[in-house]
Amino acid sequence: MSETIEKRLAELGITLPVAAPPAANYVPWVRSGNLLFPSGQLPMKDGKIAVTGLLGRDLDTAAGQEAARLCAINVLAQAKAALGDLEKIRRLVKISVYVASSPTFTDQHLVGNGASDFFAQVLGERGKHARVAVGMAALPLNAAVEIESVIEVE
Repeated sequence: MSETIEKRLAELGITLPVAAPPAANYVPWVRSGNLLFPSGQLPMKDGKIAVTGLLGRDLDTAAGQEAARLCAINVLAQAKAALGDLEKIRRLVKISVYVASSPTFTDQHLVGNGASDFFAQVLGERGKHARVAVGMAALPLNAAVEIESVIEVE
């Protein structure tokens, strides 16, 4: 990708938020060698959980995809806080998408596309990743989605 990640975000009208502080007894990210492990990111916007409830009961797939996209934005905010410069990202290795779902909801993989599509759009080749998307009975703070990530860095 010839453009910088920051330039691509600006073209999409996205300003990364200040990285959210931990909500309990953990750190916001850990770096081990050339791997960065941001803590799980919720669909935060303007300092609040923006999408709450269960997919298949309270929310449709499109709302879940938006929640996943917000989580992905927050992953990049944590990466920037950890690295100082998003250009230090070599590649997104893997994401785990946790979807608060009713027992009959089976489109977690489609919800995960909200994050996967965003990462591909912003990171280009560096955004191609392995992924798992699973349903959960509940997530912290009634969030609809939480995303865990592993990022290879310089």
